[in-house]
Amino acid sequence: MANLLTAIRLLLVIPVAMAIVDSSLLANWFLLVLIIIAIATDYFDGKVARALKTASARGMLFDHGTDFIFVTVALFALSTIGLSSILLPLLIIVAFSQYVFDSYYLSKQKQLRMSFLGRWNGIFYFVPTVLVASSRLPVFEQTQAIFNLIIVYFNYALAVSTLASIVDRAIAPLLQKDK
Repeated sequence: MANLLTAIRLLLVIPVAMAIVDSSLLANWFLLVLIIIAIATDYFDGKVARALKTASARGMLFDHGTDFIFVTVALFALSTIGLSSILLPLLIIVAFSQYVFDSYYLSKQKQLRMSFLGRWNGIFYFVPTVLVASSRLPVFEQTQAIFNLIIVYFNYALAVSTLASIVDRAIAPLLQKDK
């Protein structure tokens, strides 16, 4: 059941990204609904897995990998319309690769090893898509330029926090050796 929720999010990647790039493909309210479904499935998949006692390292990798794909593709889509620097999705690729490599190979764990900053970045990566979809609703039509400015600056802040997360994860093993 939990993996089904994650799979739903994975199926939303392409329609959400395409609708971000071309606002005429889906009704703007429907784009927002799809993004809310993606966020809800992300919130509930782990809870369902734990409640049903089906939580596993593979399920966690599927969940986090799907989150990575969803937000990275969405942020690439935002970069094509000028609302994100291409730097942010590229940094997310580096950060996620480092997360997987560090967890499985450097730490020699059998599951992903989360960090505080990485976890919060993962949550905040969904925010730009919510802001874009919301800004396109008729009720916010007059303030779309303000939304776009907020989205651009928010994405730059995410790039900085992602870079900080990469540095934090890189130096963490060095700090542990000193103890």
